[in-house]
Amino acid sequence: MLDIKFIRENKKEIELAAKNKNIKIDLDKLLKIDDDKRGLILQINDLRAERNKLATQSKINKPSGEQIAKGKKLKEKIAELENNLTEINQVYLEIAIKAPTIPSEDTPIGKSERDNVEVYKWGKLPEFDFQPKSYIELAKELDLIDFDRGVKTSGYRGYYLKNEAVMLVMGFMMHALEKLIKKGFTPIIPPTLVKDFVLFGSGYFAGKKYNSEIDEIYKIANDKKSSDKEIKKEDKFLIGTAEPSLLAYYADEILDEKDLPIKFVGFSQCYRSEIGSYGKDTKGIYRVHEFMKVEQVAICSADIEKADKIHQEMMALSKELHEDLGLPYRQIQICTGDMSAGKYKMFDLEAWMPSRNSYGETGSASNFLDWQSRRLNVKYKDKDGNKKYVYMLNNTALPSPRILIAVLENYQQADGSIIVPKVLRKYLSGKIKITKKTSHG
Repeated sequence: MLDIKFIRENKKEIELAAKNKNIKIDLDKLLKIDDDKRGLILQINDLRAERNKLATQSKINKPSGEQIAKGKKLKEKIAELENNLTEINQVYLEIAIKAPTIPSEDTPIGKSERDNVEVYKWGKLPEFDFQPKSYIELAKELDLIDFDRGVKTSGYRGYYLKNEAVMLVMGFMMHALEKLIKKGFTPIIPPTLVKDFVLFGSGYFAGKKYNSEIDEIYKIANDKKSSDKEIKKEDKFLIGTAEPSLLAYYADEILDEKDLPIKFVGFSQCYRSEIGSYGKDTKGIYRVHEFMKVEQVAICSADIEKADKIHQEMMALSKELHEDLGLPYRQIQICTGDMSAGKYKMFDLEAWMPSRNSYGETGSASNFLDWQSRRLNVKYKDKDGNKKYVYMLNNTALPSPRILIAVLENYQQADGSIIVPKVLRKYLSGKIKITKKTSHG
């Protein structure tokens, strides 16, 4: 969400940003509606002032029939204009929420993910002197993941993690949490069931309201009993990452600049309907409906240089986590055509996955400036007492399934066993290697 004054002053730049982000928006129409809205508000205020004046006179002297009739007409006219204003506001909002953040000057211009740019690479790709197996083969042979029973119980893309896989995944989560806590991030386990404003505010709805055909979010209809025992139906949604819940923590609040930046590290279960990915990665756990993730979120003052510095610091932590695990990875800068409306700058991390013979996305870091905070109404008061919207950033620390894929495949041995990365061994009671079980449960 952008400030309408900013849109007026930067119309050409925003139109270019919309073009580069493949977003269709009529800014001329938006500005015309804003003019109409302002005119209506002035009319309503003038009529209210006139009605208040009439009411004051009526308190002093008994109102005449003409004054009573005039007061009634004023009331009706105000109601009519207020209804018109409500309708105009709805149309205005439908357009305004599409207005994109102008991307950073160093963001690559491109139409799709094919135009993203590799900016950094770390680690040596593994060279096997044997025929390497996919993580699916390894997981079945070592009894680490049960895909068949997962589908039976949960449906398409369902899975059970078992045995050492459980401790590996919990080890990823704990290692990430411990590292980020030491770096000054406040640990939080946030709600995973949230109201709609949380997902609209963070930009996870394509529009103002949930759209089941576009939004990759699970909606839950909840029959909630109120205090007077009446049934009140309330829709809730499952988050796809801890980011929305963490960003909404300060919704409708005013922070103090001296307390910024605020840094959260959230651990949560994540749910994604993946409606746009049917036919892609249909087997295994590369693309699933449910997983765990550790997420970084930062809230800072409205200073692009400070926000950019925090963005880089968060990226550095994610890189460090990949390096701790000894996983070859690369950093990708996302082009305009692959960025959503609100993003100012965005990077992805991708870990090497031998069975894909390519890198697979394991994290994403985005700087939204004040696009999200305007939707969530999160402000701060600066040293001069001025109220400003905060800047908001987020970044994946570690996701569970794709990191598990990378570890299983990169650390596999000729005998079918898996070497446990050193930083994770304490979570597996010191175990160095995962080998075949003598029996299956």
